[in-house]
Amino acid sequence: MYELVVAGGWLMLPIILCSIIVIAISFERYWTLRPEKVVPPTLLGQVWNWLKHETFDREKLSQLRQSSPLGTILAAGISNSSHGREVMKDSIEEAASQVVHELEKYLAPLGTIAAIAPLLGLLGTVIGMIKVFTAIMIEGTGNAGVLAGGISEALITTAAGLTVAIPAMICHRYFERRVDSLVVDMEEQSIKLVDALHGDRRFKMDESH
Repeated sequence: MYELVVAGGWLMLPIILCSIIVIAISFERYWTLRPEKVVPPTLLGQVWNWLKHETFDREKLSQLRQSSPLGTILAAGISNSSHGREVMKDSIEEAASQVVHELEKYLAPLGTIAAIAPLLGLLGTVIGMIKVFTAIMIEGTGNAGVLAGGISEALITTAAGLTVAIPAMICHRYFERRVDSLVVDMEEQSIKLVDALHGDRRFKMDESH
C-alpha cells in the first residue's frame, strides 16, 4: 500500500485526505440520522398525553425541545399554539427549516468530495503523462523505468480518485434520501399535532394511543 501511495505522487495526499473525510462524515451522519433518534415513534403520543392531562409545563417543554429534532419542532408549535393555527404552523415551519439545516450538515462537503476526487485523479493522470512525454523528449524511448514510473503515477491516481469518489457519491445520495424521508415523517407528525390542537382530529389522536 505504501509503495502505491509513493508511486502515485504528491496528489495521493489530498485524495487520501478526502477518503478520511468521507469515512468520518459517513459514520457521523449514519449515527446522527438514525430514524428512531430524529423522529422517535412514541414522542407525539407522549406529548399528546401531556397535553390531554394538562401536565405539560415549562420543564417538559424544555425537555421536549432538547429530546430530538422532532421534539424541537413540536415544542416550537406548542409554544405558539395559543396564538392560532396559522401562527402555530409558521413557528413549526421556522423551527423545521433550522432542523433540516442541521440534518443536512456535512452533506455538501460529502457531495463536493464526490465531485472533486475524480478530478484530482485526472490531474494526477495528466501530470503522469506529462512526465512520460518529457522523459521521451529528453531520453527517447529507451528508458523504460522512467516511462513506467510516469504511466504508473497516471493510473494510480485515477484509480485512487475513483475509489474515493464512488463511495462518496453513494453515501451522499443515501443520506440525502434519508433526510428527505425524515423530513416527510416530521411533517406528518407536526400536521397531526396542529390538527389535534386546532382542528377536528382530536378523536383520531385519542384513538392512536
